[in-house]
Amino acid sequence: MKDEEIKFPEGFYWGAATAAHQVEGGQRNDWTEWETSPARMANLERSGLIKKYGKGNFISGLATDHYHLFKEDLRMAKALGHNAARFSLEWSRLEPERGRFDEHEFAHYLGVVRTAKKDGLEPFVTLWHYTLPLWVRDQGGWENRSTIDDFARFVEKVVLILGPEIKFWITINEPEVYAGDAYLAGRKPPQKKNPVAYLRVLRHLAIAHRAAYAVIKQLSPRSLIGIASNQIHFDARSFDPIGKAAAVIADRWWNARFLNRIAHTSDFIGVNHYFHIWTGLWPDRDHYPLSDMNWKLRPASIYPVLMRLKRFGKPIYVTENGLADSKDEHRAWFIRETLNGVHRAIGSGADVRGYLHWALLDNFEWTDGFWPRFGLISVDYETLERKYRPSALAYRDICRGNGITPASKTKG
Repeated sequence: MKDEEIKFPEGFYWGAATAAHQVEGGQRNDWTEWETSPARMANLERSGLIKKYGKGNFISGLATDHYHLFKEDLRMAKALGHNAARFSLEWSRLEPERGRFDEHEFAHYLGVVRTAKKDGLEPFVTLWHYTLPLWVRDQGGWENRSTIDDFARFVEKVVLILGPEIKFWITINEPEVYAGDAYLAGRKPPQKKNPVAYLRVLRHLAIAHRAAYAVIKQLSPRSLIGIASNQIHFDARSFDPIGKAAAVIADRWWNARFLNRIAHTSDFIGVNHYFHIWTGLWPDRDHYPLSDMNWKLRPASIYPVLMRLKRFGKPIYVTENGLADSKDEHRAWFIRETLNGVHRAIGSGADVRGYLHWALLDNFEWTDGFWPRFGLISVDYETLERKYRPSALAYRDICRGNGITPASKTKG
């Protein structure tokens, strides 16, 4: 297929993704409180990370000021040939106190949605992407079952105001990652290492999705609703039965378990895919380029991930997929090879209908801060100047042509 033109189905969605806390700036939520906590600063100091990157790297602060510059950012996305944009709503802005909704902030997000649509970008709106209002944190966050009811009430308010403008809703971003990092590994707030709390939070997130689904369908029956699930490709050599068995177990636990819980209350599956994890007893002898974060870049792994999701019989959208690559050495190659895998999966019967790259902009990458550069658009954090990376222009050609032509193929 080296010299063949690869075309995607008509109506395929092309775009990129952001998350409110990572790009907007000016937040006040559980993450901003945790970012500046003395205990966290002391840990970063002891680890040498503050010496390496500086204290400001780990505090979201103004981020990319997307809150005020969203019109420019969306125009840049439009110029890149995108016809879709994924972004999230910040719960702490919209409901800073329990039951008190900020109409000014609702008007802001309504402006974001309408600007996107005016620019020809179909909004994929995420209702919850990791951060919590302080009042939710103070009642125990997702460990407390009452947070489910609070989330459903929040969703109802959002849909009453934004619903007529939105077709695609993503209720929750990566419940598997959030629960694991925050309640099992203890890497993210509230930094617990409690298996019981981990399982409770996962259960509550599944119930919260189902409750949100019911609310949205009641108020906006034509809406399409899903989650963004972090899907990992677990792999081992064919002659390694133990490694293969481990891959099956890991896949069922990580990839399928949450989706099985919400299968009857999902209109589509959003796939966030970054990792290929080797479970085999025999080492993986293949050599892959590495991202700036030392993640192995194996774009072909998107194919088995998508093929496994066929069994759910749902439309699939790749809602995140990308790499930290400050020198922009691998991104164009990575996107092209990933899309080769997506196209192959479509040809094999997977109902994939869109690809949203992570990320539109360089942004605040949670515990790692600002140093990882995931953006199609680079951001100078001193001046906030935006510039297209060469890979953004290569992706632009794919978006505009709805496919990969020989002329758009570049070496990685």
